[in-house]
Amino acid sequence: MAALGTIRSKGTFLIIIIGLGLFGFIAGDMFRSCETTGRMRSTRVGEILGEKIGIEDYQDYLNEFVECTKITAPNADEDQIRNMAWNSFVQNKIIENEADKLGLTVTNDEMKNAMMQGTNQVLMEVANVTGFVNQQTGRFDYNMYNEFINNYKSNRNASPQAAEYYDKVYKFLAFKVKQMRQQILAQKYQALLSTALLSNPVEAKFLYDAEKNESDVQLAYIDYKTINDKDVQVAENELKDMYNKKKEMFKIPEEIRSIKYILVKKVASPADRSALTAALTKCAEQLKAGESPEKVVREGRSNISYLGVPVTKNAFTADIASRLDSMAVGSVMGPVESAADNTMNVVKLIAKNTLPDSIQYRVITVVGNTAAETTTKADSVYKAVVAGGDFEAIAKKYGQTGEKVWLTTAQYERASNMTKDNETIFNAMNTLGVNEVKSIPMTQGTLILQVLDRKAMVTKYDVAVVKRDITYSDETSHAISDKFKQFVAGHQSLEMMEKDAAKAGYQVLEAKNVMTSQGMIPGIGNSRDALKWVFEAEKGDISEVMTCGNSRDEILVMALTNIYPKGYMDLENEDVKNYVQQEVLRDKKAEKIIEKLGNVKSIAEAESKGAKTTEVNQISLGSPVFVSALQSQEPALSGAVAATEKGKFSAHPVKGYGGVYVFKVNDKRTVEGKFDAKEYASRASQNYMSNLSRTVFQELLLNADVKDNRYLFF
Repeated sequence: MAALGTIRSKGTFLIIIIGLGLFGFIAGDMFRSCETTGRMRSTRVGEILGEKIGIEDYQDYLNEFVECTKITAPNADEDQIRNMAWNSFVQNKIIENEADKLGLTVTNDEMKNAMMQGTNQVLMEVANVTGFVNQQTGRFDYNMYNEFINNYKSNRNASPQAAEYYDKVYKFLAFKVKQMRQQILAQKYQALLSTALLSNPVEAKFLYDAEKNESDVQLAYIDYKTINDKDVQVAENELKDMYNKKKEMFKIPEEIRSIKYILVKKVASPADRSALTAALTKCAEQLKAGESPEKVVREGRSNISYLGVPVTKNAFTADIASRLDSMAVGSVMGPVESAADNTMNVVKLIAKNTLPDSIQYRVITVVGNTAAETTTKADSVYKAVVAGGDFEAIAKKYGQTGEKVWLTTAQYERASNMTKDNETIFNAMNTLGVNEVKSIPMTQGTLILQVLDRKAMVTKYDVAVVKRDITYSDETSHAISDKFKQFVAGHQSLEMMEKDAAKAGYQVLEAKNVMTSQGMIPGIGNSRDALKWVFEAEKGDISEVMTCGNSRDEILVMALTNIYPKGYMDLENEDVKNYVQQEVLRDKKAEKIIEKLGNVKSIAEAESKGAKTTEVNQISLGSPVFVSALQSQEPALSGAVAATEKGKFSAHPVKGYGGVYVFKVNDKRTVEGKFDAKEYASRASQNYMSNLSRTVFQELLLNADVKDNRYLFF
């Protein structure tokens, strides 16, 4: 009882203690829940149609996309490739969602039929890279593709060199087939959309008449520029009315931010250029003295590896390729500067020959437990093949297929490096005659190679190139950075920077429409860190000095000037206001000019009112008139001319984009041509479809509510 009394007397205290304990338990649970949610959010690269896109899933797609794109376009900008990958990913998700609701699919049979036809754009790209080309049709060869896939595992196990090559091609093919399936699905969706568009004989005839009926006119015009903007009064309510009229033009699918910035590129100093010239002069002397090209190129730290095999001009940058035919075999050129890629170069033409661009071959790899056993087995296989033995049957004894394979120069000439084994093999392929056999010792085993066919003889070059970027030294880099950082430290507001930038040798630039979906700040390479700052900053913030540029050779400082949320950009936006104001000014100027020309009855009378004249011929309703004197396209003028009879003067002045017009029709005629109702009905539908496809996808994109958080990860 005493204990109960004590508890009662301390009731309030105990309630507080128990309450705090419960709060601690609940708060801990809440914290763990929030922590889990935070981790989930921190791994989301974006959101499409309400679906959270995890970083790992997207990273797999991005890696595939980048790797395959670099095979087909090795010099493409990586930032652009990344943006292409995201846009492709988003489009695929949206189309798949729409197709799923409509029951649209692409079956395996449809894929097979498309691959057998070999005309799909994706397949033609595959054919160019892999050499899977039907020699009769020039199209993608499905049989060669099938043979590659069926023999992939056995061929990749032939040697370590083969494994690397076959794996790369296999991944490329897998991605391209997937890409083609997505393309066909999108085409099916567009085809379904097109069924909603119907054309009729009346519309077809109208399109024909619009194209075939032509007019020649004498045109009188008054340019809007003849009226000074300051002489036209524009009221605020007029701007608001025009804004509301054009409001849909200012709809933005995502948040936009604006910045002003100073960008400084680090460049080589005169001392840096002198040091580089000296280094390349030494390389040139070594090549002239006959030193190993591979050694000179490697030690010269060239951007281009020496492969040691004959290649076409396509293997080289344009500045090198353009010089090869003017060089004598054995000669050395350079050091010579190339402004196109900001490099200094030394070139030695070692050999130049006419060789096949496409080679059909087959191989058997022989590996024994010892070097002696390998040699004995290889000699036996070589003799059997030379004696006319069944190549494929012999290959099967060694667990291989001995299949016939085509090799094109394009498959190896852009390689970043070349093993000695591959160098020996490719040189043998280029020089062996048809049906000739050669035994080639390799690092692991011996290769029995037979060349079966040689096609498309081209000029190939054996060239050693030392190509070095003209870049800055560490000392130059520090000097440029220190100077810029001192300027920024002394100018901690945008106003101060704008005032003194020019004196310090800098320029303040502006990026008005920065979006996360761009993956970068437009015009600034490797600017993902800068983009992240832009979307975390507050209006008026100044960034620290940041490194950027495709070669990380630029530094910048930014000021965030404006933030525009998703939806409609308001009238206070500078660009919006300027556009709206120009529209109002044009309308008010047009009113003044129309009042001046409203009662004129001839070209001469229009001239007396200040109009200038010109002749415009072959005007048709099918395309807008281009008035060269004003550099302006005028669709309204096309319609007015079509509605006016020959010999007549225009009844009313025509308000255009560049000015106001009156005219006299000098001639009308119909161009010869046969009316094909089906053809013109089809063309009308295609015109509508082209516009509809863009409009529909834009609407789908807006409705998909895409959130792009890539800037947080990449």
